[in-house]
Amino acid sequence: MVFIAGIFAACEQTKQAREAGTTPAPQDNSVYNALHNKYTTVKLTADLTSLSDRQKQMIPLLIEVGKIMDELFWYEAYGKRDSLLGALTNDGAKRFVMINYGPWDRLANNKPFIEGVGDKPAGANFYPEDMTREEFESAEVEGKTSLYTFIRRDDTGSLIAIPYHEMFKDQVSRAAELLREAARLAENAELKKYLELRAEALLTDEYYESDMAWMDMKTNQLDIITGPIETYEDQLYGYKAAHETYVLVKDMKWSERLEKYATLLPGLQRGLPVPEVYKREEPGTDSQLAAFDVIYYAGDCNSGSKTIAVNLPNDEEVQLKKGTRRSQLKNAMRAKFDKILVPIAGELIAEEQRRHITFDAFFANTMFHEVAHGLGIKNTINKKGTVREALKDNASALEEGKADVLGLYMITRLHEQGEIQGELMDYYTTFMASIFRSVRFGASSAHGKANMIRFNFFKEQGAFARDAETGTYTIDFEKMQAAMNALSEKILILQGEGDYEGVSTLVAEKAMIQPELQNDLDRLADKGIPVDIVFEQGVGVLGLQQ
Repeated sequence: MVFIAGIFAACEQTKQAREAGTTPAPQDNSVYNALHNKYTTVKLTADLTSLSDRQKQMIPLLIEVGKIMDELFWYEAYGKRDSLLGALTNDGAKRFVMINYGPWDRLANNKPFIEGVGDKPAGANFYPEDMTREEFESAEVEGKTSLYTFIRRDDTGSLIAIPYHEMFKDQVSRAAELLREAARLAENAELKKYLELRAEALLTDEYYESDMAWMDMKTNQLDIITGPIETYEDQLYGYKAAHETYVLVKDMKWSERLEKYATLLPGLQRGLPVPEVYKREEPGTDSQLAAFDVIYYAGDCNSGSKTIAVNLPNDEEVQLKKGTRRSQLKNAMRAKFDKILVPIAGELIAEEQRRHITFDAFFANTMFHEVAHGLGIKNTINKKGTVREALKDNASALEEGKADVLGLYMITRLHEQGEIQGELMDYYTTFMASIFRSVRFGASSAHGKANMIRFNFFKEQGAFARDAETGTYTIDFEKMQAAMNALSEKILILQGEGDYEGVSTLVAEKAMIQPELQNDLDRLADKGIPVDIVFEQGVGVLGLQQ
């Protein structure tokens, strides 16, 4: 099997490195204690009392699927897990490797924290390390830009594409069996159909039918998002999807409260602050908003900073036909608000504006970020293909930037229409505090680049002012609103034009953390405010039997 062969090759490489004297050297415990202090541990639980016995029996099966996806993501992110862990004698180093799925600190721009490993390859383990862009772009290889293929070399050294379901045959076969076993226990017909189709999708890399079935699910209380989904890990081209899993319990009451917002999407699309040609696509009318408690993270979503909301499916065809589901992960969101955002606001937001930091605003800002992914345009206006294809490795960063700023734009419009309650300043101030929270993840990821572009653009527009004496920030509401509109227009036009060079310039000029901001972020670390969370999770934490 190709996957196992890759592991043996990795072990041999590490053996050779050890013989050459280049084995990663462990650091002392104080170094790793400081690294671990970036995270605070959260016990991932939920109220399961409303679930039936059969639903509770399904959860361990779905968690086992997640463990398999975790294994696959390890290979995609690094590929040499066992050899790396075997070379380390420091337990702190091993734990931090596990958090980061490799020897690079995901909250510090992928800086190596193990000596001798070098920089993280932009293409992770999706491509040969010695492959150049020129070689890839000139190679005539069927499926080379597919979301679901690895690029490898054949015996002659030529590039080839290997489908995920072939590379991971044994693992996806086992995951499919578990999904089918869960389907046999499912009492909800919609969930049963989805699980069966998702099992088949893992075996074929054909996800359209299962994505459509997932969008048709409305009454299910249990859910699982699993498979190769997001392309953030591929920072070379943004082509390759990485494996992950969320196991979810739906909050039926909260979800019911959110349903009305999905019906407002077409009107919000028509009101976007750009010429008509950049908003001519109609978002799917089946778009959904739902609130969940997440009870298991695995793979991509569990690496580094933890996701607190999800907007899926990513398939543009599904989005245009069905829309998307914006899933708010309520328990994880609450943990980040209480343990991280409130302390940050207490340090960096001007005292007179701190009263505007509220969980309702944080929840809404996060939710409408996900809603905003469905707005704008998915296909370029000048026949360059989809926005994702045209913008390549910059596509994810710009899309995340669009969702951030359009989410705030939508809140502003809905507040004007009386659809959202509370002070509008709550949303703006909480939005600003959230930038500081997210910026601490570093500027290397798609989300990190989006955060810095927005922060520096807003700074140039005078959306906020920093008091040099107190080191706190005050929001100028009117200027922030103007900056929001201007950045929304800029991003939507860049996407519509498929302007790769324009986006590259934007990233180069603004996706960076300036010294003044870095000093403020360092203050947060000095105060012991964590950057993100790690989970104590699993069947035992939930009080279930395996």
